[in-house]
Amino acid sequence: MILGVFGGSILCLVLALFFWLPSRTLVHDLRADGVTVVATVIGVDDQPRYVRVRFAQGPRSSAEEELWDYAGMLPDVHSGDSLTVTYDPDDPSHVLPHIWVIDPPTNLPAYAAFTLAALFLAGALVGAVRRRLLLTHSPPPEPA
Repeated sequence: MILGVFGGSILCLVLALFFWLPSRTLVHDLRADGVTVVATVIGVDDQPRYVRVRFAQGPRSSAEEELWDYAGMLPDVHSGDSLTVTYDPDDPSHVLPHIWVIDPPTNLPAYAAFTLAALFLAGALVGAVRRRLLLTHSPPPEPA
């Protein structure tokens, strides 16, 4: 059981890294090499599962791309809205709202998974210490 709880901790840690690393890497890359331009929102899904923008200026003027989500979130915009975005010139499909590149939103899924990993790890440690204490302080069995 203790190994199962420890395994849950490792699984939650991997899940947290899965949520955290791609978002941080994208923001870091866009901060280093990104091009900031004004874009017009041309399509928004009802869910929203995607936000499609058309660049209004710069070398990729009139090109269309979908915004990448950040931790499963997309900005609250409507068709026709103007939005300042930052994109990677080497891979123009990597597009985020400029404000999210400057100050990324809270990555709640990653924080929740890190918290669960810590709780599972604490449970495994408490279980291991308790088991050790029970085994060292219990009286030896009576010979038959």
